[in-house]
This record gives sequence, structure tokens and C-alpha cells, in this order.
Amino acid sequence: MRTYAIYLGRCWKTAFSGSGSYRLWLAVTGLIAALGLSGYISQARYGLIVTGMTDQVSWGLYIGNFTFLVGVAAAAVMLVIPAYVYGKTSVKEVVLIGELMAIAAIVMCLGFVTVDLGRPDRIWHMLPIIGRFHWPVSMLAWDVVVLTGYLVLNMHIPGYLLYRKYQGRPPTKRYYRPFIFISIVWAISIHTVTAFLYNGLSGRPFWNAAIIAPRFLASAFAAGPGLIFIVLVFLKRRGLYAVPEEALHKIKQIFTIALLINVFLLISELFKEFYSNALHGAGSQYLWLGLDGFHGLVPWIWTATVLNLTAGAIYLVPRWKRNRNLVLAACAMSFVGIWIEKGPGLVLPGFIPTPLGEILEYRPTLTEIRITVGIWAMGAFLYTVLLKMALAIERGELRESATPSKSIRMISVPRVAGDPGH
Repeated sequence: MRTYAIYLGRCWKTAFSGSGSYRLWLAVTGLIAALGLSGYISQARYGLIVTGMTDQVSWGLYIGNFTFLVGVAAAAVMLVIPAYVYGKTSVKEVVLIGELMAIAAIVMCLGFVTVDLGRPDRIWHMLPIIGRFHWPVSMLAWDVVVLTGYLVLNMHIPGYLLYRKYQGRPPTKRYYRPFIFISIVWAISIHTVTAFLYNGLSGRPFWNAAIIAPRFLASAFAAGPGLIFIVLVFLKRRGLYAVPEEALHKIKQIFTIALLINVFLLISELFKEFYSNALHGAGSQYLWLGLDGFHGLVPWIWTATVLNLTAGAIYLVPRWKRNRNLVLAACAMSFVGIWIEKGPGLVLPGFIPTPLGEILEYRPTLTEIRITVGIWAMGAFLYTVLLKMALAIERGELRESATPSKSIRMISVPRVAGDPGH
């Protein structure tokens, strides 16, 4: 126990030591997170009246970000499958990066759910034994189970592997491999259950479509691996981790295929909505073309479409996809585009128009935006410190046999021929 306490202490020290730019990044993200917390204190004091949500539009920026981040968390499985099912050694070397991102994403998901509750002190009603869990009837209860379980899995697997590497001992397979294969099914389940949360609301025709769950998964496997790709290229260029080129190539293939599938599913859904021209397509009409003079989401969804199509073109044109900087830009474009598509582009049209035909547009308040940015900053802060500790162990700079005062140094990554990122 004492050895483990020393290990945690050394990890803590490593996480908060580094260059001036690293400490500045932690300070900036920490300050933004604190500003978000101050906004939440104001919301907790006065209630959800300080947000732009109403009785007609009861989900907004918070639930939109929650839905998107569930997909980012689930995307870690797209590294686990080639690494452990198909034995791709190069991908196995970077699985840790995706699993740590999943931890940060799930923590942010829980943060967005918490701030969306008007009375967070009543969350005990959702806890097993203590409250009335309503499992397995309630889809919300299923969501609590899968999100909590996925968080525990992603904390255990990298936590165990990193601790064994810190000790200089090989990991025992029975303590982590079964959990890896469980996490594959679990990752798919978290976004499927989230899709079913929307899908099961039969009074909301915009969400009541069988294609919602496949679109959720396709968009998740485009946005999440794209963000992981950006992180890996950053680590490689800064000499922080020797990322294999084969791993980057495999990740690029994953998010290219996923993005194209997502675009195809979107086209299929649009055909069904607009060709039938049924009354239940009013939500889609409001989103894409505007309805009765209301068109608050039209610029957003068309911006998302342009971003996703541009990213898809970059991934497909051979000359463009060989340019590392263009691919990074495409990853950023698809990330933002899918955030719009699964945030305001998914949540709000389900409420507009209401079942009574009312149209009341939603606009987030400054308080909502401050809290939202604060939660994202909290996630960035958490991911940064987790990554700092993990890379120190992976590089061999943090070892049980080493003295605690051993300095942390950066490694030099050899130039890879043909890598335009160097």
C-alpha cells in the first residue's frame, strides 16, 4: 500500500512539473474551468432560468455537448479493435492515448449531465439501492449503467498497465485482456443507448427514426479518431512520443471511412424527410431550410455540411491526403462539423416545432456558454495531466527503481522519411 501511495505521489509531481509553456497551458485551462464553475454557482443559486432553455425547449447546449462527447469517448474502441483483435502492434502502442481521452470525455459527459439538472442534489434518485433506479425499464437508467461502467473499464485497463510498467514487471493477461474485449462491446453500447434515449421518445418525430443509432456510431468514429490523430501528430512533432507512422495511417483510414458512412446516412435521412414531405418532417425543414420565418439553425447546419464535405474531399484526393497539414485541418473540420451536427443540429430540431405546433427558438445565454467552455477546459486539463503521467511512464522516466528526484526529459524522435509533418 505504501508503494502504491509513493507511486501516486510521484505521478502527481510529474503531472504538475514541466516547461513554462506546459505550466501556462495548465494555468489557462484551470482558470477557464474556474470561470465555468463560477457560472455554475450562479446557475445553482438562481436556477435554470439563467439559461436559454424553456418549457418548450428543455434540452440545449449542455445535452448537445453530452451527446457529442459520448461519441468521442466511444471512439477509443477504434484503436482497441485493430490493436487487440487483429494484433496490429503499431496501433497497440498508441491505444493508451485513446483510452485516456475516453476517461476525460466521460468525465465531461458527467459534468454536462450534472449542470443540466435543475436540482443536482436529487441525483440520488438515480442511484441503485439508495434511490429508485427504474432499471431495466428506464433508458436513462441504462445510460447511467453503461457510462459508469465504461469509465471504470477505461480507468482500470490503462491504470493497471501503467502501474505494472512503473514497477518494471510484465502485466498479467487475465487482469486486463478480458476487460479489453468487454470494453469493445461496452463502447458501442454507450453511444447506442444514448441514441435510444432520443429514439424512444415517440412524441418527437425528428428523433423517432431507426437510423439515429447507426449515425451516432458513424459520426463518433469519425470525430473521435480525428481528435486522437491530432494529439498523436502533436506528440510526434514535439518529440514527446515516438508515434509509429503505421498507426497514424490506420487511424486516418478509420476516420475517413467513418466520415463517408456518416455522410451517406445523412443523405439517406434527408431523402426520407424531404421526399415524403410529411408533416412529421417539420423539424428537418426548420433545421435545413427554416420554418415560418424562423431559421436560427440553418447557418449552423450548412456550415457543418460544408466542413464535413470538405474534410471528406481532403481524405479522398490522393495528393491532398498525403499532406499532413491538410489532413490535420480536415480532422479539425470534421470534429467541428460533427459537433454542430450532433449538438444544435440534433437536439434543438427535436423540440422545434413543439407537438402543439409552437415555434420558440433557443439561444444559449452567456452563463450557459461560460459553463460549457469551463467543462471543456476541465476535460482538457484532466487529459493533459493524465497524458503527462502516462508518457513519463511509457518513456521509462518514471520507474519504481528510479530515484524520485530524477528529472523528466524529452525524447528525440528520428525524422521519418516522407513525413510532411517534419
